Amino acid sequence: MRVVKLAPIAVAVALGFAPAAYANPQHAGIQVALRAHGLYLGPIDARVGPMTVAAIRAFQQKAGLPVTGLADARTRVALGPLGRPLFGERNLRGGFFGLDVSVLQYLLTKRGLYAGALDGYLGPETQVALRRYQARMRLAADGVAGPRTRAALVLQNDVPVRAKRVVATARTYVVRPGDSLTAIAQRHGTSVGALARANRIDPARPIVIGTRLKIPGPTTVARTAQTALAAAPSAVRDILDNWALQLGVSRSLVRALAWMESGFQVNLVSSAGAKGVLQTLPVTRDFVEDVLVGHPLPRTLDGDVQVGVLYLRHLLRRFNGDESLALAAWYQGEAALRRDGVYAVTKPFVANVQALKARF
Repeated sequence: MRVVKLAPIAVAVALGFAPAAYANPQHAGIQVALRAHGLYLGPIDARVGPMTVAAIRAFQQKAGLPVTGLADARTRVALGPLGRPLFGERNLRGGFFGLDVSVLQYLLTKRGLYAGALDGYLGPETQVALRRYQARMRLAADGVAGPRTRAALVLQNDVPVRAKRVVATARTYVVRPGDSLTAIAQRHGTSVGALARANRIDPARPIVIGTRLKIPGPTTVARTAQTALAAAPSAVRDILDNWALQLGVSRSLVRALAWMESGFQVNLVSSAGAKGVLQTLPVTRDFVEDVLVGHPLPRTLDGDVQVGVLYLRHLLRRFNGDESLALAAWYQGEAALRRDGVYAVTKPFVANVQALKARF
């Protein structure tokens, strides 16, 4: 997965550019903390400007830290409870206090949902605003900024967050009678190509019983973006956009469908066995691989998204580009749609995806 690092607050006066043009919502939290120390009197605007940097320098000098003008980890710790954690590192509930709450209040203010104090405290007024936002995004309006709510805020506001790195341990498998590379790949959630590359073998040749195979897994950040069970929302969004662009499907439609199905959660599995960001069923993957493309697709995050977008494109073509009918077929099945029309339970799903599309 792509790891997005929080850019430190800095200003290069010597270079003569206008740093105030850059805005990072995480910086709003730093500004709130600096204001609480009486060192920053400017607007809470998340912009990297001379006033903010001067306040950081003043605080660092006061705290006995290296005077760099950068809001690094040591500086944030020294700022106290309002200096950490960064937004995206925990779920936010009523009564919580911290930098991430200040960022939440700033984001809700930007959307016209909150008019209270930017004080880093998640009190009743902030919770009301948060519930309004959740209702607008068709999320459970519980007043808790959990994974789906935070993902929505991150995506809509380009908030830099640190993604969790997931590293798989090395595995091996001894080939048994009746095995094939395809069967082994499916059993271990990988692809034939990945198996062949990891073991430097020709996938077209039979494998010998007793051969010890390395089962590939994510070992680097770049590899994790394609195969991990957890991914940053920005990484998921990039993969969705990539396949939408390659396959000629509306990116906003693909994003909206993925958000409706999973909230961009890659490890979600439904009771019916639907998996991944787009919640595709095993039978859907079989249809895409056997009928639409004629070969297996990687059993990775990237491959799962490809399967879903290929199937969505197929439905759009089947219904002459009518998004409403394609989404209805996605939800209840093409055969049922043609036989019975749109089910009553399908209509809200279609309406919600189309409403989300307008926001993505």
